[in-house]
Formats: sequence, C-alpha cells, structure tokens
Amino acid sequence: MKLTIKDTKGQSQGELEVKFPLVEGGKGTQAVHDTVVAYRAAQRMGTASTKTMGEVAGTGKKPWRQKGTGRARAGETRNPLWRHGGTVFGPVPRDYSYAMPKKARAAALRSALSQRFREGALKVVDSFPVEMPEKPPYRLTRQLRAILDKLEIAGKTVVVDHQPSDALVLSGRNVPGVRVVADSHLSVYDVLDCKNLLVSRAALGKLEERLSR
Repeated sequence: MKLTIKDTKGQSQGELEVKFPLVEGGKGTQAVHDTVVAYRAAQRMGTASTKTMGEVAGTGKKPWRQKGTGRARAGETRNPLWRHGGTVFGPVPRDYSYAMPKKARAAALRSALSQRFREGALKVVDSFPVEMPEKPPYRLTRQLRAILDKLEIAGKTVVVDHQPSDALVLSGRNVPGVRVVADSHLSVYDVLDCKNLLVSRAALGKLEERLSR
C-alpha cells in the first residue's frame, strides 16, 4: 500500500510504500479486542482497600461475659457484624495488568493500522519542526496548531513521532483532543481512540520495523 507524504504546509512530498501488508477480511479482530482489554485493565489503579478484623482498631477482649447478661454472645468488638468492625472478603490493593503475547500484540497493531488506513484516518507528515523559542513568549501551541490547520486535521488526534522533542510534547498539551506519543509507546488503544492518526516519516519506519519482527 502507498501513503501520501505531506510537509507541514500541506504540500505533497510524494508517496511512500508501506512494507507491512494490510490485514484483510476482518482478521485480527480478536487480537485487537484482547489487546484493548489488556490495555484498559493495566490502567486500573487497583487501590481499593478495606480492613479485616486484624487491622481495625480495637481490643480482642470479650466485651461481657458469655452468659447471664441477657444479651447476645459476643467475642470481641472487631466482629464484622458490629459497627466499626472488620470487613469480610473486602477488596485489597491488587494489580489488574497482565501480559499479552508479543505476536498477538503485533497482529493487533497491524490490524488496527490497516483499519485506520482503509478509513483514511492514517496520515503521514515528513517531520514536526516544532522548536523551543530562545526567549519568552514560548508560543509552542501556536506552532502545532498551525501544522494541524495546514494539514486540515480537526478533532481527536494522536501525533506519533520517533523520539518526540520536548517542544513537540509541550506544544501538544494545550491543544484540546491532541496527544503526542512516541512510536515505541504507540498502543492499539491509541490507534483506535482517535479521529486522525498523524505519523512522521521516521516514526512510520520504526513502526514497520516493529511489525516486521
């Protein structure tokens, strides 16, 4: 497949032959689903926590004698049935993340990129010449906005570059709906959860290497 490369002014710079093959016929759908579920599971904090009988404040002393008081039997005040007592089988801090097979992750990313290519959401730019000004005012956001306007890109966008500069990362923070990621950190969730996928030539080459292993 071929992709048109544009510069930051929206002018065509020729076409580029993509080395990895397109995934046809809906193949890889299950791998995409499993990878997205694994990604979302890894985002869970897992910090919910409750105290058991051994962790709540209180003494283990029997509150009153076993018989003769007219009250129900009680062994300690930390009983789960009592107010301020411990919790039985409550949540504890845990890690929800799990590892996906390397080949399955590659197949899912290849399938997701193929889908975005067919939809016309995958666009390639020669580079991102966003530079840090030498002195204030640091109008970084204005530089990235100008590039997106020239390329006629609007809506939720993921900008992918190989080792993005600090200037590019900072410029993307203030643009609503724009997220800057490195090609090595690009996930299937990032590819699918956007309207436009803007990739630099260098980042596309690294993605090809990643999918060719």
